[in-house]
Amino acid sequence: MRIKNLEFRIQNLFLPLILIVSAFLRLYRIGDYMTFLGDEGRDALIVYNILHGKLTLLGPTASVGGFFLGPIYYYFMAVFTFLFNYSPVGPSVMVALFGIATVWLIYKVCKEFFDYKVGLIAALLYAISPIVISYSRSSWNPNPLPFFSLLSLYTLYKAVKKNNWLFFIISGLLLGIAIQLHYLTLFLIVIVLAYVLFANFVVFKKTFFKNLSNTVRSYLLVVVGFLIGWLPFLAFELRHGFPNIISIFNFIFSSGKTGAGASFFSNIYDVFTRVFSRFLFSFPPIEQLTNYNKNLLIFWQYIILIFAVLSTIVLLTKLWRRKSNKEELLKYGLLATWFLIGIILFGFYKKSIYEYYFGFMFPAPFILIALLIVSLAKVKFGKLIGALILIGIFIINIQGVPFRYIPNRQLNQAETISKFVLDKTDNKPFNFALITGGNSDYAYRYFFTIWNHPPITIEQPANDPERKTVTDQLLIICESLPCEPLGNSLWEVAGFGRAEIADSWDVSVVKIYKLVHYKER
Repeated sequence: MRIKNLEFRIQNLFLPLILIVSAFLRLYRIGDYMTFLGDEGRDALIVYNILHGKLTLLGPTASVGGFFLGPIYYYFMAVFTFLFNYSPVGPSVMVALFGIATVWLIYKVCKEFFDYKVGLIAALLYAISPIVISYSRSSWNPNPLPFFSLLSLYTLYKAVKKNNWLFFIISGLLLGIAIQLHYLTLFLIVIVLAYVLFANFVVFKKTFFKNLSNTVRSYLLVVVGFLIGWLPFLAFELRHGFPNIISIFNFIFSSGKTGAGASFFSNIYDVFTRVFSRFLFSFPPIEQLTNYNKNLLIFWQYIILIFAVLSTIVLLTKLWRRKSNKEELLKYGLLATWFLIGIILFGFYKKSIYEYYFGFMFPAPFILIALLIVSLAKVKFGKLIGALILIGIFIINIQGVPFRYIPNRQLNQAETISKFVLDKTDNKPFNFALITGGNSDYAYRYFFTIWNHPPITIEQPANDPERKTVTDQLLIICESLPCEPLGNSLWEVAGFGRAEIADSWDVSVVKIYKLVHYKER
């Protein structure tokens, strides 16, 4: 009784502290550090249109591949954009809240699967991971994926354990949401299918036909939920001949130059080490390696590899020893299926592999290392070793929190520059152009739009033979300096016609030009 009371007190003390730390690391000065460039402005404009009655069945374009995802993220954004009075900070706060919820969900799942100590350690390490924090502080469609992935798998476990049809449908529904956040949720779908197969044929061990019928029934229920969650995007695809679905499969499995993963086994090794090194041990990215001592990096890599291998061995050992306990087998089997199959599937991926691609399995390495630390307590000096590991990881990670560095203030810059441009239009119609090295003008256009003074887009002569879309002034923002706006080949500039510079100003990090039509003198 005393032990249970002690455990209860520990949980009541540390879980709220972990959640408070998690919230602070994700919400502190979020507006100063969030990303707000062209892509974010594009999404914000689409959400603005949704809130003004222009609904959509398509979501963001994938960062690579040229295909569209489902629209669910835009509708999530719409809620927080409305609540924050159209401030782009709203969707970033939404992502941060999903991140905090993921910390809590990791604790809940680990406590139920293993014990409260595993839950507290996994939640703490996830809460303070710099790269996880970074992905939790800006509005981007892949960023809520860890929450929906973990919740989908947890619901699937409940469904399999209780043979509950509603939980199967809910798990599929969450999958339908997740695949609209990032296309590599396809890997998670494979994991779900494999786990159902594992549960029926390895854990329950009924007759073959009984197992087969249960498996088919489970699959059908998951598919029903998946189709419900995926319905808006599916409606578009059915209407247009599945262009995006075909593009996604072709992109994932087509050959081509890749980054680190040039072959099946090298991809697996790269992903296996990276999910531990980057997320748990803050190992520097490739572009920063030259800033560190080579011998230190080699030693660091070996230490990380040892922890990664030991964590995996502990998982497999626990799975092997739970043969006679169906409930334990279901729990460890889910973690093993999620982590191991997730990594193996990257072996088939034929393109460069970026860290945010691991979103569907972000929590897995944190749970594995927490299992390792708690398991060490059973061996001599294990508690001391586990405590040192935990303290070491904590010290390494806490030094890399994003707001220790100078904020980018991209949102403030875009707003300040946009306001300056509008002030120079004298509240008259204007054309607008952005000369840049790789950004787009949507961030500025978003502010013009919400301030009810959007620029007029110059149409091609075939669509506007009388040149009614050409105004008396062209405001140009130059992000690439030095900048020569006159004679620039950009259509927004060339379409304005022969011009001369009326004025120019240095504002924040850009130069702004006001062009008017050339007058013969």
